[in-house]
Formats: sequence, C-alpha cells, structure tokens
Amino acid sequence: MSKNAKIAAGGVAVGLLLLIWLPWWAAFLIVLGVPAAAYLALDPAQRRRLRRVTRKEIGR
Repeated sequence: MSKNAKIAAGGVAVGLLLLIWLPWWAAFLIVLGVPAAAYLALDPAQRRRLRRVTRKEIGR
C-alpha cells in the first residue's frame, strides 16, 4: 500500500468513527474543516509549493 493510500484509509476510518459518535453534520464539518484549516495555516510560499507538487503528480 502506498503512503497516500494509507492516509486515505485512515481518513475514511476516522470519518466513519466520527459518524458513529457525532451527528452527521458535525462529522462533516470536522472532516472538511481540518484539512481546510491546515491549508489556510500555510504561508503563501508553502501553498505555491504544494500546488506545484500536486500539479506535477497529476501530469504523470
């Protein structure tokens, strides 16, 4: 399993656990809010580097 696949599987597992313990809307906000907050916490240079790397991988 690749590193990204492991991260995706972990995210799905956490999302399912949150759905069991919290109302669906709260779990939805957490699942979408945490990555969005992490992206917004990056400075502009880090955001540009992240976008550039993502685009290179898509072009493979």
